[in-house]
Amino acid sequence: MSQVQTVSGRAVPLTGNDIDTDRIIPARFLRCVTFDGLGAQVFADDRSQLSGQHAFDQPQYQGAELLVVNRNFGCGSSREHAPQAIAKWGIKALVGESFAEIFFGNCVAMGVPCVTAAAADLQRLQAWIAANPAEAITLDLEAMQVQFGGSSIPISMGEGARNMFLGGTWDACGQLVAQAAQIRETATKLPYVSWSR
Repeated sequence: MSQVQTVSGRAVPLTGNDIDTDRIIPARFLRCVTFDGLGAQVFADDRSQLSGQHAFDQPQYQGAELLVVNRNFGCGSSREHAPQAIAKWGIKALVGESFAEIFFGNCVAMGVPCVTAAAADLQRLQAWIAANPAEAITLDLEAMQVQFGGSSIPISMGEGARNMFLGGTWDACGQLVAQAAQIRETATKLPYVSWSR
């Protein structure tokens, strides 16, 4: 199992409330068989409209690993392609005022922590990132804070999800594979399960 205690790296600030999954990855890109290649299309329409001025196109944010957003990020449809596209672009953690519940759940299932912070703290963090794009920040799930430039802000995450990251149990498929022997043993004792070998 893979524990996630801290995520450190450069960050990209993406301002605006209610950024939905249709904006994160437009529907025309959902026909893929795998999620490979989705990173190049993340925010495709927003990026096209802003002609290179979108944060995901600006050179100072290329290679960033943390995304700092505002309220109700990932709302709209429940498509898993949205967090997959963000992750394929290179994002390993998100900090925001709030996240849509299904988007949050999809991120947890992928091992991408989404933590929340107060609106004023996020605005201060986004402004600092914009002024210091080459500097790293650290999201610390043990201390429950984001550290940047000698400062920090408190963050929140439900204890269930936090414990899954800290304990390395966020990966449901990995847990099943790791417990294959016990699953087989239990299945042999169930009269209604015919385990094929």
